[in-house]
Amino acid sequence: MWNLVTGPGQPSTRIYAGAVENKTSGSVQSVERAFHLLELLADNGDSTLTELSAAIDVPAPTTHRFLKTLVSLGYVRQLPNRQYGLGLKLTRLAGRVDSQLAPIVAPHLDTLAREIGESANLAVLEGHMVVYIAQSPSRHAMRMFTEVGHRAYTHLTGVGKAILADLPDEQMARIVGRAGMPAATDRSITDLTKLRKELGRVRRAGYASDNGEQEPGVVCYAVAIPDVPISMAISVSGPAFRMTQELAKQAVPLLIAEARSISEELLGVLG
Repeated sequence: MWNLVTGPGQPSTRIYAGAVENKTSGSVQSVERAFHLLELLADNGDSTLTELSAAIDVPAPTTHRFLKTLVSLGYVRQLPNRQYGLGLKLTRLAGRVDSQLAPIVAPHLDTLAREIGESANLAVLEGHMVVYIAQSPSRHAMRMFTEVGHRAYTHLTGVGKAILADLPDEQMARIVGRAGMPAATDRSITDLTKLRKELGRVRRAGYASDNGEQEPGVVCYAVAIPDVPISMAISVSGPAFRMTQELAKQAVPLLIAEARSISEELLGVLG
């Protein structure tokens, strides 16, 4: 949730020690399949044995053995409805990735906040939601603030739409289908056909926007981080009366430049 904050700007970028999955694979087939299961749960959210078995093209009994092992290790959890989801133990591993992300993204968010004058954010796709993992606050006394670690719907947010526009249509539809498309304001997109049209605009323009779709009176411009193995995006957000088209002309090129710089640095760390 975005909150309107008044008072002195906060001095440093916040970093969330939360779940960020780096997609990888092993050289042994069983290890590859175990990681594939984790990636599927990260991308698609909670899933049934049948869905997971079909996705990795492995018989259900074999898939069940993989899942049983991952559950026993704490990396997967079995839900009361018999679906499977990511386990809390991944948070400890993900925190180490975040510790590598922090020194990379913080200077870029600080640059955006300083040059544009509005709060700058970094969010990642986690399952079927986006999670804000870092923020550099605006210097303005009246500024927008979202809690680091906050989860939000992809279809309502600039960062979410920037990420969705980078994904294959089938994966995008699956993510949105699992999350649902509830309205947060009267400007929210709640129809998949309209969302597809909006994502087409995002691809053509090179950036995404949220014009009061998540919170009334809040505007956001966002760009996906290209070519990295984690679905993530950066954004700037502020009150609508300051987030004008003139500001967008200044903000978007800066967002694109910083996204490319972050990508280059992340590829050196994550591979």
